[in-house]
Amino acid sequence: MIRSATPEDVPVIARLIRALAEYEKLSHQAILKEEDLKRHLFGERPHAEVVLAEEAGTVVGFALFFHTYSTFLARPSLYLEDLFVLPERRGGGHGKALLSHLARLAVERGCGRFEWSVLDWNAPAIAFYESVGAVPLSDWTVFRLTGEALTRLAGST
Repeated sequence: MIRSATPEDVPVIARLIRALAEYEKLSHQAILKEEDLKRHLFGERPHAEVVLAEEAGTVVGFALFFHTYSTFLARPSLYLEDLFVLPERRGGGHGKALLSHLARLAVERGCGRFEWSVLDWNAPAIAFYESVGAVPLSDWTVFRLTGEALTRLAGST
């Protein structure tokens, strides 16, 4: 079963995010605070949405997503920031159910695209995404500003 997350789900969402960070060997970057997560997901101006995969009443996975905008299409896009299913629950169709749910939302919301990134080394995820018809974009490079570089650019004129 796939359902939208509620504010009461924040602790389980935080646990799943930390489990994802551990899986991706990025635990040192998972510095999230539950109160920030709650404010950004369920506050006055939500920045993202979460859907949860449940099996027998237990949350086994999640997808966190938000809208971007395609200027070339002049339509919104759905961007999947994170999709994670607990390792011991993989192979049960939860990942595909989460992706299918988001694809339906993208279609219902008039989105022209549904996009996400995957780590180059994550061969199981890449194979899974290709199995549902997704194609890698080899002609784009992701750039990121954080920390001091972000602050420095923000202060420049």
